[in-house]
Parts: sequence; C-alpha cells; structure tokens
Amino acid sequence: MTSSRQHNSGSDSDGPEVPEPSHAERARTLVHLQQTGSLSTLLRKQPGWPFGSVMPYGLDDHGQPVFLISTMAMHTQNLLSDPRASLLVTQPESRSDPLGAARVTLMGSVTKVPKEEIAEVRALYLERHDNASYWVDFQDFGFFRMALTDIYFVGGFGSMGWVMPGDYAGAAVDPLADEASNLIREINIEQAATLLLLARVFGNVEAQQATVTALDRLGFHLRITTPGRMQGGRVAFTSPVRNGSEVRAGLAGLAAQANSGLQALHSL
Repeated sequence: MTSSRQHNSGSDSDGPEVPEPSHAERARTLVHLQQTGSLSTLLRKQPGWPFGSVMPYGLDDHGQPVFLISTMAMHTQNLLSDPRASLLVTQPESRSDPLGAARVTLMGSVTKVPKEEIAEVRALYLERHDNASYWVDFQDFGFFRMALTDIYFVGGFGSMGWVMPGDYAGAAVDPLADEASNLIREINIEQAATLLLLARVFGNVEAQQATVTALDRLGFHLRITTPGRMQGGRVAFTSPVRNGSEVRAGLAGLAAQANSGLQALHSL
C-alpha cells in the first residue's frame, strides 16, 4: 500500500473508484521514459539562488538519477559546495499542453558515486546515453548520484501529490511504458469508432470526437468533444493488460459491453 500523499480531482460520480496506477508508479514510469531533465542546484556565486541546467541522466536500480558531469561545469561546482538539488522531468510530447501533462520533481543530495560502484553505474548510464562513450573517460568527468529525500508528482490538472522515496523505489515501471505512445496513436486512428461508442454509452454524452490521451496497464484517459464543451475521464480495462495485443483485446471487450448496454468502471 502506497503512503504517497495525493490530491486528485475525481469524477462527480458516486460510483466505484476507477483504478489507476499510484503516483509512485506514474512517477517511476515517467522518469524511466525520459532521459533528460532540468537540474536545479544552489548557486555558489550567489548563495541561496537556484541555478538551472539541462541534464541528461541515467537511473540506478532504485530509480535514482545518475549524472555524468564535468568538474568545470557550474552545476558541478555548485553541488560540491552544497549537494542539495532537484531534477524536474516532464512528460514526453508535452509541448502542446505543458500544464496538462505529467511531470515530477525529484529532490535529494547529489554526491560522487563511490569508486567501487562506478563500473556498474557507468554501464547503466551508457545504456541510455551511448553517445557519452566519447567523453565518459575524460579526467574532468565523473559520476554523481542523487539520493532522494522527497518527490512531488503532478499528473495534470487536479492530480498531484507528494511521493515517499521508499514507495517510488518499490514501484514498478508500467509494462506498457515503452509502447504506450505508439499504441495511443494507433488506437486514435484505427479505433476512432470504438472510442466514440465508449464515450457515448459509458459517458452518456453526445460525443463528436473521443481520443485517448494516456494509457497504462489498468485503463486509459479519454478526451471527449461534445457540442457544448470538452471533457475528460478515465475508463478501466476489465483486467490489467501487459502488451499491445492485450490492449486491443481489452478495447474489444469494452466495446462488446457498450454494445450490450453494460457499463464499465469509468469517470466520464
């Protein structure tokens, strides 16, 4: 059971809660999907002032960020003076709606990786950033790791909360994470009629268009356009899915329910 402190804007319905991944799982998945974030350190030149840097990162087995940085860089000098820092990671493809997209801020102390752990960390980092092999062994470069002390996750409008580092470390990356973007694109093009059916039957609205905006093993978020407004909500699969084939089967099952006049768990 997660101990993350959450604030969600749910459905107006008094029906059963629609299952979705915890903030810890969503944060862990988001950090897995991205490779670069915005690192904020405390400026040595102007004490107490934040200093932002674009920062590629790797991940250790606990999901903690690992950085390959030069001693000549300003952020490295800042960290050697005060190790406290934060890393902001935003949802891929968030430019069209940045405030509606998911993001997470990881906070912790950034210190040098011990010599006995460098080989393992080096391999993990180069898996995500193979171009770094050109400078990884330069004398002025070294590996630093952020030991997490707190995490703040925002899933979009009205969905936000603090996540305990232990919950984050113990959370699994969603099994659909690496293929979700392609699946969403496929579903919105090839299953447009099915999505309209679900919106009209489950949501009981005069939907003109329905598109999937997020997808995970437990369900998906729909953005619905009606004559009067745009609204959103979540639809749950009848059972967790693990891959594209199971997503397609899950959608077919939901369509069969809708055609039979049966409801599914949703917040439309």
